[in-house]
Amino acid sequence: MKLIIAIGAGSFIGGVLRYLISQFIQAKFFSTFPIGTLSVNIIGCFVIGLIYGISDRGNMTQDWRLFLATGLMGGFTTFSAFSIETVNMLRDGQLWYVTTYICSSIVLGLLATFIGISIIKIL
Repeated sequence: MKLIIAIGAGSFIGGVLRYLISQFIQAKFFSTFPIGTLSVNIIGCFVIGLIYGISDRGNMTQDWRLFLATGLMGGFTTFSAFSIETVNMLRDGQLWYVTTYICSSIVLGLLATFIGISIIKIL
């Protein structure tokens, strides 16, 4: 139960940070291009890389890794989870899975979003 609370707390902190940082960055640009979201996604990928690098060296307990990677970075951006999973599959030589995962995540994610919006518009 302690671990679930830690992950939940990390998710809360990450979600708040995502909003604040994204809004701060977006406000600096006079464009509708989502530079705030893009920046948060790239920052999240970098940070989750640091977390897993430290964890791979054995310098981090599993509890801390779950709090930081699953909780904090999961709340900050799920793109970071997508990124580390893809890197792990690449490292393992699973090129078919990598290609399938990338393509299906993008295509199915966009399709699911479009369908969700369309259903609400119909109702």
